[in-house]
Amino acid sequence: MKIHKTLSVICLTLFAYTFTFAQQDFQGKAYYASKTTIDMDGFGSPDMSADRKKAMMERMKSFLEKSYILTFNKTESIYTEEEQLAAPGASQGRGFGAMMSSFSAGDQYKNVQTNQLLQEQEFFGKQFLIKDSLPQLKWKMTGETKQIGQYLAMKATAMKPVDKMDFRSMRPNRGGAADKKADSAKVNKPIKEIEVPKEIEVTAWYTMQIPVNQGPGEYWGLPGLILEINADRTTILCTKIVLNPAEKETIKEPKKGKEVTKEEYTETVLKKMEEMREMYGGRGGRGGGRRR
Repeated sequence: MKIHKTLSVICLTLFAYTFTFAQQDFQGKAYYASKTTIDMDGFGSPDMSADRKKAMMERMKSFLEKSYILTFNKTESIYTEEEQLAAPGASQGRGFGAMMSSFSAGDQYKNVQTNQLLQEQEFFGKQFLIKDSLPQLKWKMTGETKQIGQYLAMKATAMKPVDKMDFRSMRPNRGGAADKKADSAKVNKPIKEIEVPKEIEVTAWYTMQIPVNQGPGEYWGLPGLILEINADRTTILCTKIVLNPAEKETIKEPKKGKEVTKEEYTETVLKKMEEMREMYGGRGGRGGGRRR
């Protein structure tokens, strides 16, 4: 009975929105807030004080809390980070902090008709244009619903492979030799101090009131706009939607940077990270080379 009631509500809602999305020049803008939490107990030296960890979190806030705008039509979207003032000292530091300050993501373009994903990315002063196909997540519908603002949202889950360079899922490598052996089949290790899970569960909440195959970041593939994503330690939540804004924007493919594949870009970053590890002397070293 509950399922029939839900279906009736969805059908009535979709009928009410049919005219809006029938327009040939339809466009929308969705505003998202992204927040990532990090376990600071595993980073830095074991004797680091609570005050120093708190200060480090403040410096990293610009990396962990971001705002984005997704401009979309029926087949294309462009995902742009809103500019914000960095926290004092955010671009300073060594090791992990210095590495994170070197990343600067540009616009991300998705075309669900051509299955294309383009990402502008700056890394250590070099501009790249990463060309890839859209990730194919196997979404499972749960039948659960909730209200997000004025929209009825439906829940879907999927297992997502984790990119080696996705800092949002990076964890300190605490295990000893026995633990490393046990985890070797489960974990990729870009550098010795950090580990990344091979896959994570993603929960998405989408609305069929906006029947476009789009969502924030690399997420897409559901029969409605994705309003919320929960992936490991990251939550992305839609805070505002504007349909058919008075001033429409032209959604263009990014062109800036050296064209590379995702694999080529990852290889470049891993090489640079290894150079940095050598520079800072591996685990806890202070010199410019490796300690024996």
